[in-house]
Amino acid sequence: MARKLIAGTAGALCLLAATGCGAADMTKQSSPYADAQGTKTVTLSVQSWVGARANAAVAEYLLEHELGYRVDTVQVDEVPAWDALSQGRVDAILEDWSHPDQEKRYVQDKKTIVPGGDLGVTGHIGWYVPKYFADAHPDVLDWKNLNKYASQMRTAESGGKGQLLDGSPSYVTNDKALVNNLGLDYQVVFAGSEAAQITQIQQFAKKKQPFLTYWYEPQWLFNEVPMVEVKLPEYTDACAEKGAADPSTVNCAYPTQSLKKFLNAEFTHKGGKAARFLKNFHWSKADQNEVAQMIAEDKLSAEEAAKRWVQRHPDVWKGWLK
Repeated sequence: MARKLIAGTAGALCLLAATGCGAADMTKQSSPYADAQGTKTVTLSVQSWVGARANAAVAEYLLEHELGYRVDTVQVDEVPAWDALSQGRVDAILEDWSHPDQEKRYVQDKKTIVPGGDLGVTGHIGWYVPKYFADAHPDVLDWKNLNKYASQMRTAESGGKGQLLDGSPSYVTNDKALVNNLGLDYQVVFAGSEAAQITQIQQFAKKKQPFLTYWYEPQWLFNEVPMVEVKLPEYTDACAEKGAADPSTVNCAYPTQSLKKFLNAEFTHKGGKAARFLKNFHWSKADQNEVAQMIAEDKLSAEEAAKRWVQRHPDVWKGWLK
């Protein structure tokens, strides 16, 4: 996920986060339902990681089945999604991992985008090792000791160095800068997508092999493969400010942050019940992981996963309809 992890860092990351498919530039497209006369429509931007798909799946299901809207979802990378949102090509982003440059341009200056409130989920990105390896080698949890284990983390793709497994190459992370600035004998290797990264982690875990991976919360995979975070140098505002000027200088951990929603400004005025619903949409990490796991691990369609969650949790979502 192209998650900007250093607040204020242009292109510094995601989460994310959390979690990569080379989506089209939505600034050059419009919703296929845009000209449907007399039809109430909503277009949601969906990022490539499964948590974002879980948000959109539940929102889509309730908008259609409870409020009578027709919903279009479009997978698009994070920065182009802001451009599309500003132009009204999409109506909402339901999970943003902090893009301060875009916020300043569109929220503060142009006022074409407005905050939609907190999603209710706290996001965090970091480097993780499997619990079985941390239990056997507890000092691996301090970044200063990572080079000690680099030889055990080598793969065919890491060129003689330890492998730091990342997701999609479209993710904008701090990892290459961190490896360089901390003097680590590791090579960042991109799995290609969140799904491919999950598969590799599962394969390592099945064989009880050591690995080091960029990963994030919320994420359902922790339920299946327990992982422990490696402590990187503490995140500071000074590190973030330095990184904003030059991303290659980043040498501190990723921050923990509340994930936000953003809406097209005109949509908030004309979107009626749909706009109010999306502002009210607010759920927990456990809720999101429940839906995400049904999609990614149980192989249910997004619609079926959303339907099952909706049936189980009316106490959560009924308040969103007010």
